[in-house]
Amino acid sequence: MDHQVHLLDGTVPHGDLLSLSDLQHVYVVTSSITTLLYIFYYKPSRRQENSNRDTGVKFVWGFSFFEVVNRLRIINQSYFGLSSHLGKDIERKKKHFEMAVKINGFIEGTQPEELLKLLLSLASNWGDVFDTNKLKVVHLSGAMTNVVYRITWPRNTTGNGSDERTVLVRIYGEGSDIFFDREEEIRIFESISAHGHGPRLLTQFPQGRVEEFIHAKTLSACDLRDPEISTLIAAKMREFHNLNMPGSKNALLWPRMRKWLIKARSLCSPEQAKEFQLDILENEIDTLEKELSRGQQDVVFCHNDLQYGNIMIDENTRSITLIDYEYASYNPVPYDLANHFCEWAANYHTDTPHVLDYSMYPDLEERRRFVQSYLSSTGNEVQDGEVGELIDDVEKYSLANHIFWGLWGIISGYVNHIDFDYIEYARQRFRQYWLRKPQLLQTGISNGDAVGVGVVRLHE
Repeated sequence: MDHQVHLLDGTVPHGDLLSLSDLQHVYVVTSSITTLLYIFYYKPSRRQENSNRDTGVKFVWGFSFFEVVNRLRIINQSYFGLSSHLGKDIERKKKHFEMAVKINGFIEGTQPEELLKLLLSLASNWGDVFDTNKLKVVHLSGAMTNVVYRITWPRNTTGNGSDERTVLVRIYGEGSDIFFDREEEIRIFESISAHGHGPRLLTQFPQGRVEEFIHAKTLSACDLRDPEISTLIAAKMREFHNLNMPGSKNALLWPRMRKWLIKARSLCSPEQAKEFQLDILENEIDTLEKELSRGQQDVVFCHNDLQYGNIMIDENTRSITLIDYEYASYNPVPYDLANHFCEWAANYHTDTPHVLDYSMYPDLEERRRFVQSYLSSTGNEVQDGEVGELIDDVEKYSLANHIFWGLWGIISGYVNHIDFDYIEYARQRFRQYWLRKPQLLQTGISNGDAVGVGVVRLHE
């Protein structure tokens, strides 16, 4: 039977040596608000099982990982070479450990020192009884830029599950600062909150922030097709577009894509740069900007990432909340609608979340309903010609959206280690760009359904 030995001074009791075959799991946890703790779960050897010494779960207090390894006398063996000795299970847990270290030790079921202090401060301000042993931590899947957790604790000592406090913790994804200015994003977040939209910012720490948890249902991929929900989203998007936000009112789409193109070129191998035709993309962006900027278009404050996971609905009041504003900026109205329509092709909660199915792209009737709802949500009468013109513009701006997220995918493939095939995602976005470009830039589509011509199902 296994027992626990607390190694408060970092030494191994009785001078026992741990063999590589003993080591089974590695996690990072904290046992208190002030101490980072490393736990090694290992299988006692037969010699140890037959001895009178305590074996089993061992706790090592407050040392870096490599210091711990040395103190456990795993001599001349790097942890990062253990997989050859311990098999695939350890290799998988090694990757989890590496990620845990990179995001300040915060993995499901664990709480790093600084974050715990912040949570304790929040709980104290709210008058909650904060017990670290009663924290519930749930990883929320679907995020591709950050790592997001829901953290819950009882408000009182009874631990009554019906009286709990819940917050959302967002750990910034590695390399995400390439895509946007984090300080600017926080300013936008606070300004949107001041306008009565989305969650409140509760506190920050170097690797992330704590937000108010919205008690509402996050939409699923199939919810986007629901006519009622789609109409509600359209009205909410129009409301969001009417926000008067501080800062530049110029469209950020074009300079942002050019900046990302430079970054993608610096990261890609010559073979990948050729595959994605990065040498001609600057001309493509120039052509699109010239073509799509003709005529009068409203430039408004756009969400720019309105996928289903960033939309929540209160199932009682049917009110919609838009969340996650990392990519929000001023842009042309049709671009934001185009981004939303492109997201209909995605389902990030499957075994292959990177796979896009463009047969799920909204058909003409669905797009017309959405645009009609968007334009009429302010109470003004809308003309058919106005609806058709915006539908046309939206379809053309989908080309810019494919390049935008295609470049994002390339860069993310090099800097982000979330379990998502960014490069394959980028391939699909660029493939769709080259497929749709001749259809959309050479002929009008106001009363036709060009999206139904030559659409490929990229998961096949």
